[in-house]
Amino acid sequence: HVQLVESGGGSVQAGDSLRLSCEASRFTMHLYSMSWIRQAPGKELEWVASIGRGFAGSPTYADSVKGRSTISRDDRASMLYLQMNRLKSDDTAIYYCARGPRDSALTSPRGQGTQVTVS
Repeated sequence: HVQLVESGGGSVQAGDSLRLSCEASRFTMHLYSMSWIRQAPGKELEWVASIGRGFAGSPTYADSVKGRSTISRDDRASMLYLQMNRLKSDDTAIYYCARGPRDSALTSPRGQGTQVTVS
């Protein structure tokens, strides 16, 4: 079945940057839109960003991260990325990559997550 493994999280200070990575396996990634979602302490899952299929995949972002984040993909390596800049305390959450577009991201298969803590 689908396997997604996130990495790249950590504890950083406000204003720092992080690049999250997600290694996809056991499915053909280039056939799917992919997304990042997150869950902050005590809050529900929140969609963060999505990217469409293939080389022309159009990225979309939640207002909370727009202008500070870039989602990208490398289908040859089956990797999904999220570059996050100018991190804020509100970005503190567990970040998950999900197989699917924005509309279904919150219920799509996802990995175990990577913790991002901004202080």
